[in-house]
Amino acid sequence: MHKRGIIHPRLPETKRQEKDVGVKKVFTRPESLTETPFRFCPGCGHSILHRMIAEVIDELGIRERVIGIAPVGCAVFAYDYFNFDVIECAHGRPPAVATALKRVHPDAVVFSYQGDGDLAAIGTAEIIHAANRGDNLSIFFINNATYGMTGGQMAPTTILKQQTTTSPKGKSSTNEGFPLKVSELIATIDGAVFVARTSLEDIKNVLATRKLIRKVFENQIEKKGFSFLEILSPCPTDWHYTPADSMKWIKNEMMSVYKSGIIKDIYAG
Repeated sequence: MHKRGIIHPRLPETKRQEKDVGVKKVFTRPESLTETPFRFCPGCGHSILHRMIAEVIDELGIRERVIGIAPVGCAVFAYDYFNFDVIECAHGRPPAVATALKRVHPDAVVFSYQGDGDLAAIGTAEIIHAANRGDNLSIFFINNATYGMTGGQMAPTTILKQQTTTSPKGKSSTNEGFPLKVSELIATIDGAVFVARTSLEDIKNVLATRKLIRKVFENQIEKKGFSFLEILSPCPTDWHYTPADSMKWIKNEMMSVYKSGIIKDIYAG
């Protein structure tokens, strides 16, 4: 049984799982993913991100060095899917735990994988100060504009007029405040060397996301400093849309508020 605050060790080496269709192999499981039944809602973006993070880790040959951090919320299930060491910590505290792990194990590749409730609400102080210290970490921030695990309540990232269980008439700037643009906030901090936002709303953006995931890991390997990637991700269940319509909502609504692109890269050029 998984218990909060302990490291879940990676599983023993397993053979890649492949399926043959005639002579063409159509699926290969990354070594950094376990063979675990899918538990996320249909259309959830976490599965895509898990796959891409695992592929990049395998490509970089760093699996034996990686320590992932699972928070509280839907993102917590990362410890079941990643085939390397993962630690689960208290709600909002992954950046603080990441700082400790990196200082104790400076050669480890440490990353946190956090949702908006974890990072942008209860964990705001931790992410700000980790960035301000310029800790050499890789941070993945999954923004679905809602509290997914607890029933779809309003989050700091909920956009104006968006209906949630705690803003049934739509979020209002005068009553609940504006959407919190975390990437732009982090980019103002001197300790952050790389900040970008991407999305999963179509194939083009998925491929762009994969390249940015690699960039965030490479920055840490090259000891460049604090790197932050925000990913706009669908939550069909709490948005009350089909998976296909959720992707359209990201494109038509979320991306008009949360602009994609590299916001800060001090090593560019």
